Amino acid sequence: MGRNMILLCSVVVIVVAVCLVLYGSEVRLTLLGAAVILAALAREPLVVLRTFLDTFANEQFLVPIGCCMGFAFVLRHLHCDQHLVQLLMRPMQSMRPVLLPGSVVVGVMVNIPLISQASTAVAVGTVLVPILRSAGYGPTTIGATLAMGCSMGGELLNPGAPELRSILAVRGPHDPLAQSFDIVRRVLPLLLVHVAVALPLFWWLNREDYPGEAEKEKSVDTFRLNIFKALVPLFPVLLLFLTALPAPFRVITIPPEWLLTSPSTKGTWDSRLVGAAMVVGTLVAALTDLRRAGEVAKVFFEGAGYALTHITSLIIAAKCFGEGVARVGLGTFLGQAIERIPGLLWPLAAVLPLSFAWVCGSGMASTESLYRFYDEPAQAQQADPLQVGALVALAAATGRTLSPVAAVVLMAAMLSGTTPMAIVRRIALPLLGGLSAATLLAAW
Repeated sequence: MGRNMILLCSVVVIVVAVCLVLYGSEVRLTLLGAAVILAALAREPLVVLRTFLDTFANEQFLVPIGCCMGFAFVLRHLHCDQHLVQLLMRPMQSMRPVLLPGSVVVGVMVNIPLISQASTAVAVGTVLVPILRSAGYGPTTIGATLAMGCSMGGELLNPGAPELRSILAVRGPHDPLAQSFDIVRRVLPLLLVHVAVALPLFWWLNREDYPGEAEKEKSVDTFRLNIFKALVPLFPVLLLFLTALPAPFRVITIPPEWLLTSPSTKGTWDSRLVGAAMVVGTLVAALTDLRRAGEVAKVFFEGAGYALTHITSLIIAAKCFGEGVARVGLGTFLGQAIERIPGLLWPLAAVLPLSFAWVCGSGMASTESLYRFYDEPAQAQQADPLQVGALVALAAATGRTLSPVAAVVLMAAMLSGTTPMAIVRRIALPLLGGLSAATLLAAW
């Protein structure tokens, strides 16, 4: 079979896979099936099996993501997440004009330590929905506020986020010293611009739903805030920040022998550091409620199991799919197109991940599948590959938030009593405007 015919058949396979996902097919099964067919077209069917096994046992994913979700489950078990939400929301309850944008910011901040968008929606929604409802906002506005805040990219500021691990896995052979915080530093300005543009647009679009000064419902807040519990979710991120500062300003230095069993495991340092921070955070969280501390270990491993089932499994499927795409030459074709028209690098780094995440409802799967195809073109154009990766991850997060099949959108719709499509229509313009501004900043 000629090269052009292989490319044509590969495009057909990808289109069919996209249609199956849109019609409700299970994402992992669809991606794995498409990967097998693509690898067979490239006459390398066993590459999918090798990629599956390599990724399944890859410490770059298992340790940081598993420990992050374990920590998130412990926070939920001890209600630390609820105390954090209450701490952030209380000052805004008396400032009605900023209640809506403030609620979005709260969602972004809570998503940093929790990383799971659906879990963040549950944690934030139990507090946010009654507050916004008592202020007189309608179900669609409440659901849109919840989905937008919990999913527009806050998790990308967490060094253990799976999207960052995917970027590092690709960059590793070219830049072995790259760490999660190197990507976080590039994501931060893009996310700030994204939020700065999207929030005013969202606020303006919902101006007709603003209840004014009239109280629609009275709610009595009897929640007893515990500051210690409220600050615990931020502890691991702060700990990682203090260890990642440049040498003259570094507050904490972790000796390598504390985490590495031998020099051969040096490449896993960043992953183990993230995992260790989450374990220490779990121990600190246990101190907030000694009566329930006996169940912390069990809950932590339940969270790690959840990560394997719902996050790492998606990484495995997406990586197999990406490998299949690479083997048939579509990645090379994309690289050649960017080489001929250099101006395509940044727009494609936003549009393709956005579209893929919109289809499958997963920003993680989109980043894992597509970032590898931008790495070499970025180097060829002397662009910063990590900056490209930051944009890819942010675009994928935007696509996920705009997907009516994304778990976080479904959860936001359920908690607020509206429909996923109503939420998507309400947040589409603000998020696309914010991503456009972030893309311009990244290119500049």
